[in-house]
Amino acid sequence: MRFMHRPMALIASASIFLAACTTQSGRIGGDDGSDACRPQLVQLDSTGNYFGEDIIRGAAVGATGGAFLGGLIAAARGGNTRNVLTGVGIGAVAGGVTGAAAGYITARRQQYSDQAQLNQAIAQDVSTENQQIDRSQRAFDLLLDCRMATAARIRGDFAAGKISREQAQAGMQYVRAKLANDVAVAQRINERIGARGAQFDTAFTEVAPVARDQAGARIGRTMPVTTAGVIPLRLRPDTAAPEFTQVEARERVTVRPAHSGYALIETEGGVRGYAPAEMFGGAADAQSRQASPNAQPATGDVRQLAATNIARRDNFAESVATANAAASGQGFELAS
Repeated sequence: MRFMHRPMALIASASIFLAACTTQSGRIGGDDGSDACRPQLVQLDSTGNYFGEDIIRGAAVGATGGAFLGGLIAAARGGNTRNVLTGVGIGAVAGGVTGAAAGYITARRQQYSDQAQLNQAIAQDVSTENQQIDRSQRAFDLLLDCRMATAARIRGDFAAGKISREQAQAGMQYVRAKLANDVAVAQRINERIGARGAQFDTAFTEVAPVARDQAGARIGRTMPVTTAGVIPLRLRPDTAAPEFTQVEARERVTVRPAHSGYALIETEGGVRGYAPAEMFGGAADAQSRQASPNAQPATGDVRQLAATNIARRDNFAESVATANAAASGQGFELAS
């Protein structure tokens, strides 16, 4: 079956090429010594290494298997070499999708025929995944705090007359550009987490079918609200998070219960941030007071871990979206 060699070589070459293009300097840019938040950025990017490794391997295995199957189907139908190669290409695409989603649970089933052992293995995997998502979340939080602290210093220096308006505006533009790069790094990590999450979701369908419902139960309904007064917004649902912008009085917003006593606020203009849920009435407050999924134990029942894994993924994606909105301009005004 010589006709199989070239497509397989191309797949292998593509994998090597992708790996070669993922050096850290290529992902986050070089260090010219001017970025005070560089250590936090390096740490965030480093947490993404964990999520990239197995995803690439699973997709490559799926693509290889799919290519082989596609070629066999074409050959079985009496196709010529050209048709067989076409089958290989189609199989590689289909196999990449299917392999990425089902490769994990398939591999685990092959290792553990006993359901209890399978559940235990998946629980351990999910526990490790949760810890790694926590690492990325903490690193991203620290990076955002550093950016907002830098913006606050610029604002303070301008208010004190230490720097001119032009210098302050240039400084804010610099921080905004850096934040946009931070968000791009976080988005790549989020995509990798999502790809791995698709594999876990396939497993959860078998071993923890109600996990998505359990994770979704913590998210209340979105409610339209007109603010009674000025409401400062934080970058995340945490009293330690910086207040980076505010919503004006009598402004129309949507409110969705988050966790840890906070709600996610979004204005009609796309400004996003968190404020104490108690400011928006009993329903939002009650739903938001569920414990943060990041505070759940690292080990436990696979069903509980599955729900907290889904919640962690949702939280990280939400934090990336909030930071992306901030990078569009909010929080970088010279007067607060």
